[in-house]
Amino acid sequence: MPVPTIVLDSVTHLLPEHRGCAAACASHGGAYAALYAAHMGVGAVILNDAGIGREGAGRAGIDLIERMHIPAACVSHRSCRIGDGPDMMARAVLSCVNGSAAAFGLIPGMACAAALERLAAAALRPAGHGPLPLEARRDVPFLGRSNVRVVVMDSISLVVPGDAGHIVVSGSHGGLLGGRPETAVKVPVFAAVFNDAGVGCDEAGIARLPALDARGIAGACVSAFTARIGEGTSTLDDGWISALNDTARRHGGEVGQRCVAFVEAMVAARAKD
Repeated sequence: MPVPTIVLDSVTHLLPEHRGCAAACASHGGAYAALYAAHMGVGAVILNDAGIGREGAGRAGIDLIERMHIPAACVSHRSCRIGDGPDMMARAVLSCVNGSAAAFGLIPGMACAAALERLAAAALRPAGHGPLPLEARRDVPFLGRSNVRVVVMDSISLVVPGDAGHIVVSGSHGGLLGGRPETAVKVPVFAAVFNDAGVGCDEAGIARLPALDARGIAGACVSAFTARIGEGTSTLDDGWISALNDTARRHGGEVGQRCVAFVEAMVAARAKD
């Protein structure tokens, strides 16, 4: 019997009523996103490969949930805008599939819309609930500045009101959800760092940067080929800045900096305020 389909800008928008559905979610295909979809009990999921990037992190999640026998695939970041579910359905093509998805006839190069339709028509096994994956956030001391906090988080969704005026370093992609500027960051932080997700179609992987500029927030992205997407610690420790906005540039940010050096510049600028 066919199952319902759902199209979302982010995997974090899945609801309990989506259990058992075939979902197309425009999040990156890293470990957290795929494991979150499994936790929410989807019958199958399609994500964005986010440039694949360092150690294949942008698609690593679909192999993790293969162990749960959940069909999963990623679309190419070059074929649609990351963070934009409707665009994913209109333009995206698959770049990789796991074994369970291949068993239902999904192959690289297939249109996302056709793949979702095929999954919906398949005899998907009843969906279970995987464990909720843990996302980390922690404060990191920088330059002994007690009045400036640097918060490293695996997802920008973990930002809280207390982070306002401080610096956040996230593992999230730098794309806007559904193209909406207000989704760049929920809290008026001083500076925010993301992963560029391979930049991709329409430069969607860095679309948060001008939206942050309009709010006077310094924004930067690290290259997906230098840091593992979905891991804030990798953004900070491994990342090299690939793009930044004018506000960040005025505060001493530069393309080609190590993320650590960029954060040091933001801390120094914030301490002067």
